[in-house]
Amino acid sequence: MHILVLGGTSFVGRGIVECLLERGHRPTLFNRGRTGVDLFAGVERVVGDRDSGDYTALAGRSWDAVVDVTGYVPRHVSESVAALDDRVGRYVFVSTGLVYDRSAASEVITEASPRLPPWRGSGVVDDDTYGPLKVACEDDLLAHFGQRASLVRPGWVAGPNNRNGGFTYWVRRGARGGRVAVPERLDQPMQVIDVRDLAALVVLLIEQDLPGAYSAVGPWPAVTLGELIRACGEADLIPVAGDFDWPLLLPDPSWDIMFKISPAAAHEVGMPRTPLARTVADTLAWDRERGEPPLVWGITEEQEAELLR
Repeated sequence: MHILVLGGTSFVGRGIVECLLERGHRPTLFNRGRTGVDLFAGVERVVGDRDSGDYTALAGRSWDAVVDVTGYVPRHVSESVAALDDRVGRYVFVSTGLVYDRSAASEVITEASPRLPPWRGSGVVDDDTYGPLKVACEDDLLAHFGQRASLVRPGWVAGPNNRNGGFTYWVRRGARGGRVAVPERLDQPMQVIDVRDLAALVVLLIEQDLPGAYSAVGPWPAVTLGELIRACGEADLIPVAGDFDWPLLLPDPSWDIMFKISPAAAHEVGMPRTPLARTVADTLAWDRERGEPPLVWGITEEQEAELLR
């Protein structure tokens, strides 16, 4: 199949393109051409800019499906819909699990759980607007494409090539072993989805021409934060009181429901379940290969040594 990918060179988009190629499809990448220029030799690229609304390069062309990895605000979606309209078969939109309304959820979140109210304000993407903006994007796609729209709602995504650093922090620290400073609330539920599982779900929805919404999360049932850290290596976990920049720690227990999302619908269509141990091992190998650069999230070695003292 000939598939247009809006994005395709960063973490999630890169994983989707890799999966498309592995399964014999022909992706075309649409982006600004500023990152990942050394990736995917031989794959067609067209240059455009969603921030400025430049979709000129897509004019007059058609694809079997489009995967939207970089739609964050309703304007992105409305403009891509106008540029593509009836010249794509299926529109797969990578949304977020943060569309769900945690205050209205019970024991488990499913695709039928209430979502947050849509936001169509300034378009500024931050911690408060990210989920509501994605809700508005979903609504606009469903209104236009109906059964030709597929919504993928990832949880926390982990694996090789993730430069965010949250999961990588614990992988790197666990591998060093010894006494590891950790937050006190080790019983917090924790879900991380391997990027390759998320990518496979996106491709399966295209191949099977499946509409609807799918939560891309794992493991299920959720593990605890302590179990996730222990899966990263042989270490002596030392809980430390205080407000520190702990990766993957939720703000407070009222957020726990956001790591209790059921992936049943995604599993029914064939989304893989990569074991946590493999995600850890592959992330560690990638991190070491790139030279373990400084991470943007987590405490420093000096801070940890002081805490442990």
